[in-house]
Amino acid sequence: MKIGVIGLGSMGYGIATSLLRSGHNVYGADINPEAVERLRAEGGSDVDVMSAAPELNAAVIVVLNAAQTETVLFGEHGLVPQLAPGAVVIMCVTVAPDYARSTAEQCAARGVHFLDAPISGGSVKAAEGKLSVMASGRPEAFAAARPVLDAMAETVFELGDGAGAGSAMKAVNQMLAGIHIAAMAEAITFAMTQGIDPGTFLKVIPACAGTSWMLENRAPHVVAGDYTPRSAIDIWPKDLGIVLDVARTSRFAAPLTAAALQQFICAAGMGLGREDDAAVAKVYAHNASLTLPCTSQNE
Repeated sequence: MKIGVIGLGSMGYGIATSLLRSGHNVYGADINPEAVERLRAEGGSDVDVMSAAPELNAAVIVVLNAAQTETVLFGEHGLVPQLAPGAVVIMCVTVAPDYARSTAEQCAARGVHFLDAPISGGSVKAAEGKLSVMASGRPEAFAAARPVLDAMAETVFELGDGAGAGSAMKAVNQMLAGIHIAAMAEAITFAMTQGIDPGTFLKVIPACAGTSWMLENRAPHVVAGDYTPRSAIDIWPKDLGIVLDVARTSRFAAPLTAAALQQFICAAGMGLGREDDAAVAKVYAHNASLTLPCTSQNE
């Protein structure tokens, strides 16, 4: 298949290389030209996505938010009007369910299939082609997207034949993930106030009932003092903001989500937005006058 991947950050780049390993022709696009050149050096096409658009079988959208998605798909140089009827747009962006539904309608009006397909698993699983995909869309969209999904995902949850269900499930996942990261940060710094060093915390808690996947994945970053961004602080004000917007529309109170969001906003305000999201621990450490482990580049 000829597949365009728009957005070559840590997740999008992993998806693109997984598609290459599966034998697909991959066309990359990103605002960072170095990411595009890197993909080309690994076997990606030298042809840019817009030039190849009429021949693409699928376009995987892995940009930051709904505004960027709108520009990529329907802006002045939008992709969807250039795609041939029967091509499929696979939107992996975290957005509100209503936006996913409206995007599906706009694609359908142009004869293009649309799959609401947010992803989870992080950059490592993206690079391994082992993501989890929370997908919803018409059967024809799933059929058109199947070779792409097979290459990029270990698990595909088929959540219904209408766009929006995938994004709703991603909101649930992000609610939990954001809360768990903030909880990890709170717990590991609370432990320090009780004379428990972060290394000991990491040895004990993963073997106890208080653990979580996020704790086991992010706490090692704190212990190592390494905040190289695998998933950045700046992602969470957006994602938890979407969760709270959806909750507010549904008249659902989400106080734990709101509390976690404030910690990420505080971290961004401290200038930590581009650091790994485990750096939210620095907010707690600052407030408690604690010194976290650090590597030379983070001193």
